[in-house]
Amino acid sequence: MNAYAPILVLGALGAGFAIFSVVMATLIGPRRYNRAKLEAYECGIEPTPTPAGGGRFPIKYYLTAMLFIVFDIEIIFLYPWAVSFDALGIFGLVEMLLFVLTVFVAYAYVWRRGGLEWD
Repeated sequence: MNAYAPILVLGALGAGFAIFSVVMATLIGPRRYNRAKLEAYECGIEPTPTPAGGGRFPIKYYLTAMLFIVFDIEIIFLYPWAVSFDALGIFGLVEMLLFVLTVFVAYAYVWRRGGLEWD
């Protein structure tokens, strides 16, 4: 348990700072609300009304989200592999090469289909 004490203290300090910041901002922050501040932020463009069902998102939105998930999972697997690279030996190297090759195939597919281009 002593090995995890610094991590727990750091997590508690981070959570305490976040809670303190939110509480203090609501207590001492300005409270001048108007119609413009209560509307959704649309980058200076007048917001358009959405249908009752919520409207449809373009497929590129979902492709970008899936691409992010693929590369996020890759990083999650690469970090522990890099930490224990010496202990894994040649087996770990071959497995990681197969994994990176699989991710590269997914990347090439998305690139070929135009998922990385914004119109």
